[in-house]
Amino acid sequence: MTDTGTGRQAAGTPVQATGKAIGAGLLSTLALLMGLASFGIDLYLPAFPVMTTELSTTATGVQLSLTAFLIGAGAGQLVFGPWSDRAGRVVPLVFGAVLFVAASVTATLAGSIELLVAARLVQGLGGAAGMVIGRAIILDRARGTEAARALSIMMLISGIAPIIAPVAGGALVGPVGWRGLLGIVTGLGVIALACVLVFVRESLPREIRRARAGTARRGGWRGLISRAYLGNTAAYAFGMAIMMAYISASPFVYQDMIGLSAVAYGIAFAINAVGLMIATTVAARLAGRVSLRGLTLTGLTISLAAVVAIVILTLTDAPAGWLMVPLFVAIAPLGLVFGNATALAMSAVPPAATGAGSALLGAVQFALAGLVAALVGIAGEHTAIPLGVTMLAAAIIALLGLLLATPRPRREPAA
Repeated sequence: MTDTGTGRQAAGTPVQATGKAIGAGLLSTLALLMGLASFGIDLYLPAFPVMTTELSTTATGVQLSLTAFLIGAGAGQLVFGPWSDRAGRVVPLVFGAVLFVAASVTATLAGSIELLVAARLVQGLGGAAGMVIGRAIILDRARGTEAARALSIMMLISGIAPIIAPVAGGALVGPVGWRGLLGIVTGLGVIALACVLVFVRESLPREIRRARAGTARRGGWRGLISRAYLGNTAAYAFGMAIMMAYISASPFVYQDMIGLSAVAYGIAFAINAVGLMIATTVAARLAGRVSLRGLTLTGLTISLAAVVAIVILTLTDAPAGWLMVPLFVAIAPLGLVFGNATALAMSAVPPAATGAGSALLGAVQFALAGLVAALVGIAGEHTAIPLGVTMLAAAIIALLGLLLATPRPRREPAA
């Protein structure tokens, strides 16, 4: 068992992970699988205004294609996580990668907004396999501080996607159009599938699955019902909701309200992503020296303060350009949250339910992401009030979740 507040291994307790090394090839492959979601989300964001015209739809209709992807990614994790606990990690992972590639081809060729939304839903389902099973593979091999460090490094590598994707999307939307951008996502899916076949080996062998089968039958999903797991999952998922609210609204905030070009929007988006990566690097370096809970609390507190500033600016009709600074401050410190909150949540999960725990964490994350993607556009593309209110609610709930998960101090018996 691990002291999830400090990340130190508790004395005298066995390590539940397999202890197999997490090599560079495997970690890079898992990061690429995680990054597929970012490319699937971010690469075509600069094309949103163009897509409304070419597909004869509205801003809400185009945002629905993003919402569908997020919903599919959330629902898919509930399928692939428990499946990987029963069948091992490799077979479900390969199946998901193939499904992602097939749906990506369909989305690229879609001739209507309805077909695009349907294809994006299935694309999210397939992409979910890499995310949920990637986390499970890390937790098969490590726990506590080591897991937090590996998860942060994986997110750091996959964090390249949010930097490259919007810049590339802004630069390429003119020459290749939105179909070309989705074609790039298809190509990345093919590369990811090839890397899975080369680098990923089974981290949950049949003998371990058999040994854990009895525990899984007795515990099942009930093994996930604990203050530590549910509270830290809320901290992670609602922290991610802060970022997804920003991602969903950013094309219209930066381009329609502030007046940036598609290329300038990509650069502004990338600057925020660089801040997120720097914070993630700090989190990875401090793991083991500073408590995981302390790092998470710091990130969420800074983000909440910035979100309050965003709400004030939107309610006082301040110039839209003023939003750029607090948006940066709201997003960057989330790099202290994601890897650490994930490790805190998963350290509270019984080993037999690692896949299920990873699945529920991811499902809640993407269900919230799909919800906030719809909420931030509810008043159209010329106001940031729904964005500010949504981010504020998510930040408050994330902090409350972290406080719920904080162990209560033990009372000394009266003398």
